[in-house]
Amino acid sequence: MVRINLSTLLGKRRMSQAELSRRTGIRPSTINDIYNELCERINLEHLDRICEVLDCDVADLLEYEPNKIKKTGKYLIVDNRKTLPKK
Repeated sequence: MVRINLSTLLGKRRMSQAELSRRTGIRPSTINDIYNELCERINLEHLDRICEVLDCDVADLLEYEPNKIKKTGKYLIVDNRKTLPKK
């Protein structure tokens, strides 16, 4: 699983989500989704802007934590919702 450490980074810098939004030009709702780890994907431009404002590396912002239950190999999880109907 990938963890997003934005809340920790903002706390250390005593910066609000609103201030980060103003300084990056990223919508407050997007910052909130990233902050609360509610997003499924993050725009690379947003990562760049956040890292620039917070003077941090992507590795400071994102952290990989191995899954307790594997999702690959023989445990591969297939998302059937995205398959197209057969003709």
